[in-house]
Amino acid sequence: MRLTRRGVVVLVAAVGFFALGTLAGHAFFRALAGVAVGGLLAAVATAMVRPKVEVTRTVHPERVERGTPALATVVVRNPTPRRQGGFTGGDRVGGATREIRVRPLLPGAEATYHYEVPTAVRGLLRVGPFHVHRFDPFDLVRGHPAVGGATELWVHPRVHAARPPRVAHPRHHYDGPVTDPPLRGSADLRRVREYVPGDEVRHLHWKASARTGRLMVREYVDPARTRCTVVLDTRPSSLSADAFEEAVEVAASLVSAAAAAGQQCGLVTCGAEWSVESGLRAARALLDRLCVVAQDAPADAPLVRSAAVRPGGAVVVVTGPVADLGPVARWRPDAVIRLGVPRGAAAGVVTAGTAAEAVASWNALVG
Repeated sequence: MRLTRRGVVVLVAAVGFFALGTLAGHAFFRALAGVAVGGLLAAVATAMVRPKVEVTRTVHPERVERGTPALATVVVRNPTPRRQGGFTGGDRVGGATREIRVRPLLPGAEATYHYEVPTAVRGLLRVGPFHVHRFDPFDLVRGHPAVGGATELWVHPRVHAARPPRVAHPRHHYDGPVTDPPLRGSADLRRVREYVPGDEVRHLHWKASARTGRLMVREYVDPARTRCTVVLDTRPSSLSADAFEEAVEVAASLVSAAAAAGQQCGLVTCGAEWSVESGLRAARALLDRLCVVAQDAPADAPLVRSAAVRPGGAVVVVTGPVADLGPVARWRPDAVIRLGVPRGAAAGVVTAGTAAEAVASWNALVG
């Protein structure tokens, strides 16, 4: 709740009338000050009264690509046994407000309103809460009490149709020779963890169980599982803000294609790294990460935190036109995609001005 410009003028006038009446000894000016203060108090009391309504909101779908429409549905319900008059409210959408005029509601009745949520900018968009606009008749005070909660909308980067990266090893030994990593059997021991219902009894690790006092099992992984790792340069010195958005779209397109092709996926930035399995859920997890990734790395930060061990499978680096790869060059990436330069592709280096051009050149290179 806050005073409007007119309310501030009335408050200043009240103070001035009271001072003038006190210094000059005129009761008339003190009476004017009292009338002004009384009007302000009445305006505050009027603005504090808010409609007794319940507001629920849903956004469909919960995750969209940048530029794809999303629909918000706001349901306003009158839970009281009395008729509720109409009022004006606003639903917060990021930093903006979507105005909604609510019609009068009978006891127990509800009204549904729809509006389109803007999705032009990538990020995690907060929708809500609903604010009731309260005004007094003289527009001295304005109140915007919040009703109900908020909803989140994931605005993913745009995904272009890309070919999955080629990897050097097949999924199964009978598909051909395996070069990276070497095939040592049908499964490799990944870790020893605590037993959970549903684990196979034959994988129980009795020595670890005796040592810890809890049932422990061996967790195995297919050593020939294909893998793709995308390294995204998040240093502000490497890419401009517009070029970085194009780079995020390229990374999103590659991890989506790799996950859909059954490859394990990894995403590495200058400050963090994530690894997921294959499939649509895995792709969505990395797209959520790319939804909120920002150029928050120091200008002198290395491209990755540690380049001692090269990730298995294919490695693709997405960076700027002249950015230094640093220790990552020792990984010998399968491809380096540089944004912000004219389109081209040669010897494992793809250059492009936009994400669409980069993905097109990548598809030609892989094909």
